[in-house]
This record gives sequence, C-alpha cells and structure tokens, in this order.
Amino acid sequence: MNQQQYTLKEEEPHLVVDQGGLIQSSNIKCGELFGYSCMEVMEQPITMLIPEFASGGKDSSAYNGKIGITKNGAPIVLSYHVYPFSLIDMSFYMVVIKNQMERSTENQLLVQSQIKLTNLEKVLQQSLGELYDLKFAIDESSIVAITNPKGIITYVNDKFCEISKYSKEDLIGQTHRMINSGHHSFQFFQELWKTISAGRVWKGEIKNKAKDGSYYWVDTTIVPFLRGETPYQYLAIRNEITKRKKVEEQLKNLLTKVINLQEEERRFLSRELHDQIGQKLYSLLIHVNYLKSTTSENTVIDQVEADISNLIEDIREISWQLRPSVLDDLGLIPAIRSFITRFSKFYHIKVTFTSAVSRRLEPYIETTIYRIAQESLTNIRKYADVKEASVHIGEDDNDLFMTIIDKGKGFNLEEISRNVGLTSMEERADSIGANLIIQSEVGKGTKIELNIPKFTLIEKGEK
Repeated sequence: MNQQQYTLKEEEPHLVVDQGGLIQSSNIKCGELFGYSCMEVMEQPITMLIPEFASGGKDSSAYNGKIGITKNGAPIVLSYHVYPFSLIDMSFYMVVIKNQMERSTENQLLVQSQIKLTNLEKVLQQSLGELYDLKFAIDESSIVAITNPKGIITYVNDKFCEISKYSKEDLIGQTHRMINSGHHSFQFFQELWKTISAGRVWKGEIKNKAKDGSYYWVDTTIVPFLRGETPYQYLAIRNEITKRKKVEEQLKNLLTKVINLQEEERRFLSRELHDQIGQKLYSLLIHVNYLKSTTSENTVIDQVEADISNLIEDIREISWQLRPSVLDDLGLIPAIRSFITRFSKFYHIKVTFTSAVSRRLEPYIETTIYRIAQESLTNIRKYADVKEASVHIGEDDNDLFMTIIDKGKGFNLEEISRNVGLTSMEERADSIGANLIIQSEVGKGTKIELNIPKFTLIEKGEK
C-alpha cells in the first residue's frame, strides 16, 4: 500500500474491493463472519454484505454501528475501516471489518431491533403492494372519487374523468354539484348526507350530467372513513348503468303502454256493456212490463222480469268493475269514494276515506292510484279478516302519497308468495316512477304506502 499503511492481521476479517464496489478477494475470517466462501463473493458487489457501504473516497475512513447481512439473511452489527491503495495504476480499497455483536448487550438489542424493523418493513411493503393492487383493480373497473368531510373532491380516477368529460384539474377542489343533473330532489341528497355523516354506508343510483350536457347513471356506494365516530373523508365507488337504465326505461314505457291498452279495453267494454247491452236489456224489461200489463197469467212473466232485472244489475256491476265511468268523468277522489261506498255495502267492511287532494291529475296517474286502492281493498276483503280499514290520500312538498291500513291478520313478507295482485300493484307503481312500500306483521295488520315523487308528476306532464 503506497497511500495508507496498515498491518493486516489474519484473524481480522478483511476483503479487497475495486473502485466499482466489486469484491476482488477476501480472507477466511471474512467468510466465517458472513457465511460465504471466498469464491462465492468474488466479483460480487460489497453491498450484498454491507448494504450501506461507503468507501470514503481517497482517505481512510472508519464506520461504526453498521449492519451487515449474512448468507442466511441474518443482520449483524459491525464496524469497518476503509484504506484506499493503488496497485499497478489501479485503485482499490482494503476493508477491514470488526464484528461488534459480541461486544455488548446493547449491540444484541440493536440487532433484535433491526430484525424487527426489517420484518416490519417487509410486512409494510407487502401491505403497500396489496393496497396498490387493490387500487389498480378498483381504478380499472370502477369510477372512483374521494372527498373531504365537506364534500370537496380531493381525488378522482381516470374513469371518473372519462365519463364526466371533466379533467382532474376541473374536478379537484370542487363538489359533486358540478355533475348534478337536477333529476334528484333536494331531500334525496339530504338523506344521502345524513346517512354518510352518521358513519353509515350509502348505496343507490344517481343520474349525473357530464360536461358536454349528456346524462349518465351510476350505481353508487359511498363509504365513510372514520376517526373514532367522525368521518374524515368519503370514498365513492361507482359503476355506470346508463345502458341498463335505458333498457329499464324502455321496459317501463312498454309496461305503461300495455297497462294503458288494458285500461282502454276495459273502458271500451265497460261502455259497451252499459250503453249497448244494458240499454237493450232495459228496452226488453219495458216490453216485459207491457206484456205483463196485458195478460192475467203473470207467473212466468214475473220470473222473466226478475231475471232481466238481475241481469241488468250484474252487467252494471261488471261494467263498474271494468272501468267506473266516474273515474273518467269526475276524477280520482269521487271514483275512490264511490268504490268504497259500494265495497262497504257489499262486504260489510267499514272503510274510512280521507283526502287532502282535490285537483285532477293526469289520467294514467289517477288510474294507477285507483287500481292500487282497488286491489289493496280486495286483498283486505280476502285475507285480512277485519271489519274496518282506512284509506288516505295526501301530499307534501316532495310526494303525492296514498296509505291503506288494516289491523287484520297480517303476514310475513319473507314467506308470502308474490301473487298476481301484488305483482300488478308493483308493476303499476313502477310504470309511473312511484315507490310502493308494503309493511305487514302477523297479528298486527298491513300498511300499504304509495309514494309518487312530484318531480315524476312534472316529468310526466302534470298540468
């Protein structure tokens, strides 16, 4: 060594490293310390033995409390001294190593701490890797946004930008009002915020408006992230369902057309029975009365007269069941009141009817409400085993609603099969964008509630 003089001791682990950090030679003691043979470390980087190795440049340098890694991966505490030297115009470093593991309990604790730290780092790296994989999977499959507790957007993924037509720069720092379509009521979003602010997950379908003015639907799940019981941010995961909603809308329109056709057919048959067949039977009854007045033997004629009168009543009842003319002529409220009067008279069930709605509605809305009331009372007659029931029609700022209540037998909603009547009621409600809620408990009765959002009435063309 022509730059630094050092007397090597064979019992000291040492090795020679070139300027590139590759090991050129090592002694037996070095192999014993790290567990490698001399040949195994030849031309290998010294960082495989001392990960944080530093040469110190042209001057000799000493380093204490460094961590070395043995062949089996175990960490050891060591110090090393680096001596630069030249040989045939080539520069090398002599690295003399001292094992500090045996010097104190402190070093033992240091190694144990290092082992724990290394293990924690591995677990952390694995967890971060799993989180990255999960984020990648969600970003590739879903529309993702994160907001702070005030609803300010702090993160959106590429799919959010793709569907909304807004850039990340447009969205970050704004609220979701940017994509509000105006389809949902204020109360809809008020209930959403009430749910997530309480730390509960909200799920639902939302119609949004893109930057270019187009509309799209998303199936949304909003998850609050909590510190204690207080949300500190919200994660919204959405999946586009625009095509599905269009198909549903087409099916709903088709169902509405079918229902309207059925009602038109009912109206036609009702009118025909009342105006044609009914009138002809009245004419026949007049002739029978005339015949009765011209003969003394009236027994057979009396029977014919009675049969015709009964037939007229039957046809009148069928005509009324098909389509009460009062529904078309006077509207929903008089029609339901008329139906309840006849219903109570025939089946001896007292039905209390109240209404806070006096104006006329669109014919298909009136028909839907009437048919659901009719079917509900029919089910009460068949299954509830009661002598009283109530029907109420009202409205508030958000909905037009009808509630029908009985205190009869009730039923288990999970066990009952969906009969034709219940299915028909649900289909009719769905055809006008209404929500039908059925609540029932065995031994306590049943409540049926029909809610028609007012924005639906406006969309459908309410006058």
